[in-house]
Amino acid sequence: MNEALHKLNAILEGYKEKISSVKSEKALKELESEIFGKNGALKQVMKLLGSLPAESRKEVGKKANEVSAYLKSAISLKLEELQKLAEMEESFDMTLPPLPARRGALHPITYVTKELNRAFLSLGFEVYEGPEIPSEGASFDNLNFPDDHPARESMDTYWLKGSEQASGFKKLCLRPHLTGASVRYMLSHKPPFRFVYPGRVYRNEAVDASHERAFNQYEALIVDRDVPFSSGRILVNTILECVFGKPVPTRMRAGFFPFVEPGFEIDMQCLVCKGKGCSICKRTGWVEMMPGGPPHPAVMRAGGIDPERWSGFYINIGLDRLVMMKFGITDIRLFRSGDLRFLKQFV
Repeated sequence: MNEALHKLNAILEGYKEKISSVKSEKALKELESEIFGKNGALKQVMKLLGSLPAESRKEVGKKANEVSAYLKSAISLKLEELQKLAEMEESFDMTLPPLPARRGALHPITYVTKELNRAFLSLGFEVYEGPEIPSEGASFDNLNFPDDHPARESMDTYWLKGSEQASGFKKLCLRPHLTGASVRYMLSHKPPFRFVYPGRVYRNEAVDASHERAFNQYEALIVDRDVPFSSGRILVNTILECVFGKPVPTRMRAGFFPFVEPGFEIDMQCLVCKGKGCSICKRTGWVEMMPGGPPHPAVMRAGGIDPERWSGFYINIGLDRLVMMKFGITDIRLFRSGDLRFLKQFV
């Protein structure tokens, strides 16, 4: 009985592979004859039944039926596959010209990020990368955020499940802003230095034409012996001129941010409406692009830098809005829609 079962298993495994790899209907018919023909492999095994004890015949016969049913089904499926391929070959016209090649393109946000990287590299900046899952300590404590600041709440920041009850550097979140990387960079570099930091951030916000839950920022920080305020303003204007290819009107308004002192809101004239007012700029003619200002002394100390000896200037560009201005895009949701009709515009 063992010999018969072994032969049946060998037939099953051997012909499964042969059927799978066969390339023509003729070859498939030959295989079918090898298996089920008058002198086929299964017939040879069945000849052994007469020499087996009565109690073994049932088991070997059952196995033979299973092998036979499986191989017949495999042959039938393979025949259908070969016939479909033959139909496709018959309908394929080799004389037809090829379809036009589809060209890929950079996503507009990636394109502008690379433009900014080149601009900053030409000014002697380093391009830096940081983690997308920082901690409460890195994102808020190091940046002088008060314990009761609303940005620490789950209605604003995405906290990772499993660490909600922790605090400080053990409480993890999706990166709510890039500014936490400033201290990370300070701790691993000695001043003077200048770096930029592009990346995606996450906020628990209502999505509309000008707000997204996942969006991009582009941060820049200079730390040196004496960084005058005017150099920050020149930096902003230079970068915007580089991106848009022309001078862009800007303005700076006093604003409060825990990580800079003094703090400023930096706006640029809306290029979609040319300052006349539209839905993008909320009818004001101006678009809020970035916070900026000298790093707060507490932030400098968190990064191991003496604020009495060193000064700096920080900006954090709203990259998605910058791209909207560059290409005249009126809905931020298009960036992550996956709509090829939208993306093809940038080929």
